[in-house]
Amino acid sequence: MTHHVSTPGTGEAEKETFARNVFFSARRALAHHASGGNVLMYATLLALVIANIPGVNTLYHDFWSQEMRLQVGDFNVFSHAGHPMTVLQFINDALMAIFFFNIGLEIKREVLVGELSSIRQALLPIMGAIGGMIVPVSIYYFMARGTDYIDGAAIPMATDIAFSLGIIAMLGSRVPSSLKIFLTTLAVVDDIGGIIVIAAFYAGHIDMAFIGYAAIGLLVLLVGGGVLKIQTKMFYFIIGGIVWFFVLNSGIHPTIAGVLVALCVPATPVYAPNKYIRVIRENIRNFREDDDADLDHRTILSHEQMDWLKQIETASDRVISPLQDMEDQLHPLTDYLIIPLFAFANAGIFLLDINPLTVVTGISLAILLSLVIGKFTGILLFSWASVRLGLAPMPEQANWRMMSAVSLLGGIGFTVSLFIASLTFDASTASGAAMLNDAKLGIVVGSLIAGLGGYIFLRISLPKAVTEHDDKKMKEL
Repeated sequence: MTHHVSTPGTGEAEKETFARNVFFSARRALAHHASGGNVLMYATLLALVIANIPGVNTLYHDFWSQEMRLQVGDFNVFSHAGHPMTVLQFINDALMAIFFFNIGLEIKREVLVGELSSIRQALLPIMGAIGGMIVPVSIYYFMARGTDYIDGAAIPMATDIAFSLGIIAMLGSRVPSSLKIFLTTLAVVDDIGGIIVIAAFYAGHIDMAFIGYAAIGLLVLLVGGGVLKIQTKMFYFIIGGIVWFFVLNSGIHPTIAGVLVALCVPATPVYAPNKYIRVIRENIRNFREDDDADLDHRTILSHEQMDWLKQIETASDRVISPLQDMEDQLHPLTDYLIIPLFAFANAGIFLLDINPLTVVTGISLAILLSLVIGKFTGILLFSWASVRLGLAPMPEQANWRMMSAVSLLGGIGFTVSLFIASLTFDASTASGAAMLNDAKLGIVVGSLIAGLGGYIFLRISLPKAVTEHDDKKMKEL
């Protein structure tokens, strides 16, 4: 019989390492998305204002219908089925592919080292996300049976991570970090659900030739990252752009290309940390203490000094994996440009001729109730059942009042809900444009109610000051 001897404290050390990875992931997501959420709010308000100013709103809507061209001879990169993309299509099909590429990177990181790397730790937000998708979709479907807007059942299934974390950030350190982790992971799982729905239900006429070309491109990425160990980010951007063009013209929605390309990006750095430290030490030793006084007066470095510093710079780049490096570089682009621009282009609702009763009828009411009641009920009910059945632990330092407030925040379905609505209803027809406008109204009002309600309820539920334990955890990060 073989006896396994465990070193005292090994289990605790592994738990501590895992906890630090999870807390780091949550803090980074909060830092990226929370401030980006403020920009998103301003962009949404600006779109609503401009869309309701007579004269200016005409320019606003006409601008999005302008054609986009990046042309070499007769070949236009921004073309779909042989037709140039409009500015709105460019935002929704090209820029949003970058957004979903970033989501793909985030999902892969979470699976490798974040909350999704441990099934028991991840089970509570996963179950909450599943409930937060099933119940809203069921409510919408029940309310939309026999109508011409039943195809929009997937609209209320999403949680907007930027808006929801932005609201949590307003309450600062009073919010237990475990709740931030729960909401962040829930939103990531929601994104996975949204990606699956887009891939499965929003495909047009399928062109197998372009799908084959895209598959070859993905194979090149896999071989480059997995076999040839290519770390150059430009390789993944260029080949990824080619894959995006093939998917765009294949009939599958091009945002799926962003996710698939992201999953091909390697998460392993070129230099292990110990090799990186050796390179740093070797080059730093070249700068002798005797030369310090000379360096104080220098503005131009010698060729040797430049070479030493470049080796340090190169080593610093290579100790960070392409996945982490791309994710960090793309977050400002997506949070401060792409998502606010998407909201500015898609949230412009003309309110002056809308009957106030519209929001409590038809598709607007179906979406509103699905986001506010459906999301709240689904997230809270599935989370409660998981804890009661012993499948997952309750978030540390949290209670059910706090969980209820966070479940209500899950009803902020703004960005992805608007995106799915734009895929569902054809704005080029009068009936489609009317349903899309009503859907946007339901999304904006529902998200507003969920956001305000969640903020007020969470503010009441939280302790007056951060606990000593939670404060220590955050400082350790």
